[in-house]
Amino acid sequence: MKKPTTNRNPFKIYCDVFGHNYQVSKKVTSHVKEYTCKCCKKQLTTNSNGNLTELTPKYKEINMLLEDFHTRRMLRLKNKSFVSSIY
Repeated sequence: MKKPTTNRNPFKIYCDVFGHNYQVSKKVTSHVKEYTCKCCKKQLTTNSNGNLTELTPKYKEINMLLEDFHTRRMLRLKNKSFVSSIY
């Protein structure tokens, strides 16, 4: 009886043997980032404890909202410091 052949991605095998090669794909805030493996395209993000977790749709939404709040706050602080420096 023949064994079924599996079409394994050679990059996946590389990551299994040597480990992932993560690089920052998106900076959400100064302390929260999203990472992607160069080889197998696996995505991770930092959670509330600072540990890396898999990037699920839940975490994608959290990161999107966190980035929106962060950019709004930075714009507000920038405008506030600009206005206060005039007076």
